[in-house]
Amino acid sequence: MAISSTRDQLDFSHDSLGKPRPNSAVAVAAVISVLLLVGPAAAQTAPPDPGQASPTAVDQGKAQAVTTLRAAIEAAWERQPENRAAALRRDAAQAQRRVASGWTPEPPALEVSTRTDRLTRNNGAREYEVGVAMPLWLPGERSRSQAVADSELGSIDSRVAAARWRVAGSVRQAWWALQTARQDVQAARTRLAAAQTLSADVARRLRAGDLARADQNQAEGAVASAQAELANSLATEAAAAQALRALTGTAPAVDTQPAAEAEPSTAASLPADHPALREIADKAETLRRSGALAQVQRRANPELTLLTTRDRGAAGEAYGQTITLGVRIPFGSDDRSRAKTSALAADLAEAEASLAVEQQRLTAELEASRARVAAARAVVQAAERRAQLARETKGFIDKSFRAGETDLPSRLRVELEAAEAERQAARAGIELSHAISQWRQALGLLAD
Repeated sequence: MAISSTRDQLDFSHDSLGKPRPNSAVAVAAVISVLLLVGPAAAQTAPPDPGQASPTAVDQGKAQAVTTLRAAIEAAWERQPENRAAALRRDAAQAQRRVASGWTPEPPALEVSTRTDRLTRNNGAREYEVGVAMPLWLPGERSRSQAVADSELGSIDSRVAAARWRVAGSVRQAWWALQTARQDVQAARTRLAAAQTLSADVARRLRAGDLARADQNQAEGAVASAQAELANSLATEAAAAQALRALTGTAPAVDTQPAAEAEPSTAASLPADHPALREIADKAETLRRSGALAQVQRRANPELTLLTTRDRGAAGEAYGQTITLGVRIPFGSDDRSRAKTSALAADLAEAEASLAVEQQRLTAELEASRARVAAARAVVQAAERRAQLARETKGFIDKSFRAGETDLPSRLRVELEAAEAERQAARAGIELSHAISQWRQALGLLAD
């Protein structure tokens, strides 16, 4: 990019090249040197860390249009805030785990003090004191802190998995909406082509005197109706494409692959490790362990103090040295500990209730998805049968119309019914693929 910009800014016109200027050879040599230096510098740019999402990597991904549902989900996930912050949250949780595994709950503190009578009697009294204050774990606090840290580290993975599952659901809806819109556009184009062919045939027969002017108007009206349907279908397709682009960050490819995902087993039940359930379960476990930790944290941490003192009573006396070992034990507060434990208990009760409700909701969604797939499959069979019959009827009426045995309104009606039957058959196939995709979403599965 730097080379292109530099070349664009260096515009040597024909006139300037035809009239050599002083030092022109030096200028050209300097330009060539700059281009040679910029090229390797751009090529040697260090790649981003694969463990962290970088805006450069995302921008490069935007240049590649998505062609499959799986690629669309991956592109959308790369842009999510949860994905950007996941690595940093893991680092924070691991740091907290190292703190919980330490010998002390807080870092030791250095104490230094001095005492003198220089500003009062000035008899030469001196005292120097140096010590270390070391916080101590409460009984059971260290092991429970480690348990909380481990639970929080696992909760990060479950939250990321649940966020990715929700993104997949949004992308699936937008993806199949676009496939349906594109199928409608294709059907509208087919109908318009058929209407134009029929209009041209009617115009030919009008010139031959076989049909009236009113028939020509009806044929042209059918063309106008097909053009209006195509315009509406194109507008719907553009809106669906923009909705998918808002999720993935790039325009979908023209040759997307609307292939159906692998159909799950009919006997498949709601998995215990479903992303939505795992997220709530891990949150409840973290709250449960936090509540157990709060039970032992009813007071501040005690402190062990080790001091050494060097002092003298007056000038000329020898310095003496003493060592002091002390323990500081703070008193607890029932009200403060009760407020913390009650808040954690309330959050835990809410999480457990949410887990039960979410499990029931997902079970109902799974059953509904399985029923939608069965219904969509029946619709496909009926729509294909209808389309086949409509094609046969269209063939009969077309021959009859050419022979002059059928009027134009009947021909237009059969043409419209056949086009609608073909459109419904094609849409039924897309709806079946969409239903299977929703079934996999209810099971917590991502795209193949």
